[in-house]
Order: sequence, then structure tokens, then C-alpha cells
Amino acid sequence: MMFILVAAGAVLRKVGVLKAEGKAVLTDAVLYFFLPCNIINSFRMEFDMSILARLAIVLVISVLVQAVCYGLSKVLYNRKPAEVKRVMQYCTIVSNSGFLGLPIAEGIYGLEGMMYASVFIIPMRVMMWSAGIACFTESPDMKSVIKKIAVHPCIVAVYIGLALLIFQAPLAALCGSIISAGGAAGAASGVLLTAVDKAVRSAGGCTTALTMVLIGMMMAEVKASSLFDKNTLLMSAMRLVFLPALTLIGCRLAGIDPFLTGVCVLITGMPAGSTSAILAAKYGCDYMFATRCIVVSTLLSMLSIPCWAMFLA
Repeated sequence: MMFILVAAGAVLRKVGVLKAEGKAVLTDAVLYFFLPCNIINSFRMEFDMSILARLAIVLVISVLVQAVCYGLSKVLYNRKPAEVKRVMQYCTIVSNSGFLGLPIAEGIYGLEGMMYASVFIIPMRVMMWSAGIACFTESPDMKSVIKKIAVHPCIVAVYIGLALLIFQAPLAALCGSIISAGGAAGAASGVLLTAVDKAVRSAGGCTTALTMVLIGMMMAEVKASSLFDKNTLLMSAMRLVFLPALTLIGCRLAGIDPFLTGVCVLITGMPAGSTSAILAAKYGCDYMFATRCIVVSTLLSMLSIPCWAMFLA
């Protein structure tokens, strides 16, 4: 299903139905509205303390994965030209786990898998705005990092989702009391709450389709003959094979639940982050190389992700 949607995006871009300038608009719509709605939807389940414990386990695994990624970025690419080295360092630290990983986690593991994945990407967001930015320029101060992370729409959606998960019974009782005791105003409140709930569910359901169509649009704009070289292949192997394999080994050795292991491995094995090309262009690095890393790793992820999913099943 996802491959067909990617192909649809590529075809629509090639024939001119989707324009180049529409890519930025759709990207922002997904990132700032549809994806946060889907994250909120993923937390809609019956609460028990074991869920919080599992969320904490996922968060710890993610912190360890990011620490390994950071360490590897510091030692693996020292023989590369400076403008290439900085791009490879950033791509090792920052993946496309938010934009691409969350819809894929939902597609393979359902809404529960997406819930854990949305928590797994929090440390990566922190690294993106600190160590990631430092690959190209001086790292911003911690206050700036915290501000960027705290107000990011996907992180705000996690706050809302957690609140709904933990307080769903008291909130449901409170809403019921308002509706029953409020007369016409209470009835109107009930209608409004129901409408908001349906809107969030409906918007969240669009996320996977829009994301896959956007990936297809991006792929349609790059000539295959100019993509592959040893550095892009090395970067793709690092992101799609080596890092998820390390995560799998670590989770198996630690005796982590297979479901949580699958989510963590899958999200770790996402392609290079799309922001690498933007930052490379802004700070005078090889932005064409960064673009090739994004496209090649994304193309190859269409093979690696199903392979990991089948292996982890």
C-alpha cells in the first residue's frame, strides 16, 4: 500500500498535477497539523501503569541509541573532506524518523506502535537542535534548544496524547457532567467536543497517504544516474543497516519485549533527515551531497524497511 502511494506521488509530480512549489506546502501541512493529530490518536487506548513503564523503556533505549550515533559521528568520518564529513555526521545523528518513521510505525505496528515511536523520537529531536546543528555551526545554547523542542507540534501532540491517556476517565466523567447539567449550553459543548474529536481522528487518518505521496514527489525530482557514490552508499548503510542492527542486538541482549524492540529497530533504521540538505546549503557545506544522501537512503529504505519488518515479525 505504501509503495503504491509513493508511486502515485512520483507519477503525479512527473505529469505536473503536483507542482514543485506544492511540496513545501504539503510538507508543512503534514508536519504541523496532520502528523500531530495522528500522534494524539495513537494514545487513545485504555490506560494502565504498564504502558508508562513501557514508554520509559522506549525513552531509555532512544537515549542510548542517540549516544551511540553521536559517538560514531565523531570517529567514523575524520578522513572525509570537511564539507562532506559534516553532512555525514549530521545524517548519522538525525534521521527522518518523525516525518517518515511515524506513519510507517503505524502502518506496521498500528496506533500502539506509533505511540511508542512518537516517544522514541524525542531524544533525536533534542540532538537535532543541539549536536546536529553543531555539525555545521556552533551549537545553540540550551535555553534555545529546550524552547524549540518544547513547542514543536509533534512534541506538543505527545503532551496532549499522554494527558488523554492518563486522565481519560476523569475527563470523560467531567464532560458527561457538563453535558448533562448544562442544558442547551451543555448540549452545545457536547456537540463541539464530539466534532473536535472526529476532526482530529479524520485528520490523523490522512497522515500516511500524504507522507508517502510527498516522498514520491521528492524522488521524482532527482535523476537516478547522478545519485550513487561510495559516500552516499556508506551513509545509507549506516542509517538503514548498521544502526538498526546495533539497536536490535542491544535490545535482544537486554531482554526487551519483542514488540518494543521492533518499534525501536524500525525507527532507528529510517533514512537520512531531510533537514541535512537545508542546513548544508545554509552553512556552506556540500548540499548536493546531502540531497543525494537523503534521496538514496530514502530509496533504499523502500527495501530495507520491509526486510526489517519481516525479520522482526
